Amino acid sequence: MDGSVIAMLVVLALGAYGIVLYNRLVTLKNEFKNAFSQIDVQLQRRYELIPNLVETAKGYLQHEQQTLTAVTEARDHAKSQAEAAAAAPDNAGLVKSLAQAESALGSALGRLNVVVESYPELKADANMQALFDELVTTDNRVTFARQAYSDSVMLYNTQREVFPSNLVAGVFAFREADLFEINDPDIAQPARVSFA
Repeated sequence: MDGSVIAMLVVLALGAYGIVLYNRLVTLKNEFKNAFSQIDVQLQRRYELIPNLVETAKGYLQHEQQTLTAVTEARDHAKSQAEAAAAAPDNAGLVKSLAQAESALGSALGRLNVVVESYPELKADANMQALFDELVTTDNRVTFARQAYSDSVMLYNTQREVFPSNLVAGVFAFREADLFEINDPDIAQPARVSFA
């Protein structure tokens, strides 16, 4: 075999291997984007529940408007951050901003829960109990979706960093993906609400 034929075969083999690595990175990137969309679905569901929760509580909590306003504002901010992150889940800064907004929303909901505990008639309200139950269920779904997303991001980032995939990732600008982590330990767990 001629040396130029061997060189051409080596170049073709390296090119084919590069294509395989590129396609693997694209597949993993699409998987973590899909996993993020599952978080987004559950967050949107949560954002739709919160106004109903606030409206139900308004009648009982006339002296707690500041708490209700804080929940509404935190929900609106988190929703806008979720929309931005959903448009570009591979943008680590947007995912981090969403995590911070979700942390603030969780804190506001926690304060609302403390206030609700002070009003036995509100705790006993069937609509309020149903909304809190639905919110807890949704928070559990968000937690599971976040775990699936984190697993997908870890696989993508690992593939992006190992040799020789890191060469392909660098040439084609595959950016590092960010985990969706809520850093406040009180917020990271789903809300626990008891109407016993």
